[in-house]
Parts: sequence; structure tokens; C-alpha cells
Amino acid sequence: MPIDERSTTERPAEEEPAVELIGRAEYGRVATSMRALPFLGLARHIVVDGRILLRMPRACGYHRACAGSVVAYGTDNLGSARPGESLWTAQVVGRCEPVEPTAAELELFGPAPRFVDGEPFEPVYLGIAPQFSSVHSTDGGQEPGLSHTR
Repeated sequence: MPIDERSTTERPAEEEPAVELIGRAEYGRVATSMRALPFLGLARHIVVDGRILLRMPRACGYHRACAGSVVAYGTDNLGSARPGESLWTAQVVGRCEPVEPTAAELELFGPAPRFVDGEPFEPVYLGIAPQFSSVHSTDGGQEPGLSHTR
């Protein structure tokens, strides 16, 4: 797989193909480890100034493992591609930190679910500053590979 060594001074994070593709989807999966075991957690996301902002349910506790750690976050169009459209997956890797979203960012997230796993939904917000990104696609739809974004 080719590695693109351009820094964000040459290509801002919001122009990275993975960040742009993630911005097309509403939900994705965050991957990190909890108690030395890997896990995937569902999150609603938005892209703001090249950063990925996540909204996760507090009750699951995944935010505690993510905050202050390096995480991977990815999404795809595997279940939503239209006929004839290339399939793609996009992933970023970076440090994840708690964030306090602005009113405008909260509006971009849209309505929250009422319940998660039978519990009232209480949101936790995290931000990921992408350091690396990757995109994979079928039928030549996107440039494959790993990019250094910062």
C-alpha cells in the first residue's frame, strides 16, 4: 500500500479523502481497547474544520476508554451505496479528547436518540484530530492507501 507523507501544511485535514468521506456518513465505529481488550463503539459524528466530533452514549462507558487515547474511527457506504456506486471505507487514527460542542455543532448532530440499550440517552462528546487516514474502495472509486494528515 502506498504511503503519502504529505503533512497538513500541504493538504489540510478537511481536504483529506478519508475525512471528506467520513463527512458523508452520519454514524461510524470507534475502535480502541478497554481493560486490554479491543472493542468497537457506535458513534454519531460530524466533521468540523478537519476534526471528527463524536456523540456517544454515556451509559456504555466507552468514552472513558477513548478520552486521552489514540483511537481509530471509521465508516463506510457498504449498506447505503446506490446501484453502480463504488463501495468505500474510510478510517482516521488520532488522539481522542473530550470536547464541549458549540450550539452550532450540537445542531449539526441533529436529534439524539431517546434511549440506548433501554437507558435514557445522555450524550458524551469527543473529538479526534486525525493523524493518519486510510481509504479503500472498489472499482477505482477512491485513491487507496494510508495518508499522514498532520
